[in-house]
Amino acid sequence: MMASEKGFSMAEALIVLAGFLAISTASLAFTIPLYETAKKEAFFNVLKADLYYSHLYAISHQREVTFNIVRDSNYYYSHERFDMPLVTNRRYPKEINITKGSMPLSFKFLLDGNVNMFGSFFIYVNEEKYKMTIQIGKGRFYVAAE
Repeated sequence: MMASEKGFSMAEALIVLAGFLAISTASLAFTIPLYETAKKEAFFNVLKADLYYSHLYAISHQREVTFNIVRDSNYYYSHERFDMPLVTNRRYPKEINITKGSMPLSFKFLLDGNVNMFGSFFIYVNEEKYKMTIQIGKGRFYVAAE
């Protein structure tokens, strides 16, 4: 090999490639939990937005809006009446399990923004448990980790 040639040998290129593969494999181990956390946060953000939208729809249209969670199908929706288009309509990931607590998985937002019942239900995301509480008066709600 002449001293005037420039470039890398095959061994040097393989060493660099092996280092790159090791770093990318290690970073992949960190992205999986990050993806799960992002998926969970996205679910809660969308659920809250759909609840707020159903609540505001009831007030602005002066009609009762029923919010239903169909846990067997990983699906929730809200509607005015069964013969009208849905107000919200969403599927959620199979890793998320919603169960009733002190209230059933169906409630109504009334014309003035109040809810017809209050209480809580539970949301399980993998090993984590969250409690969603619908408060009495004006349809307020919050989510707390258990």
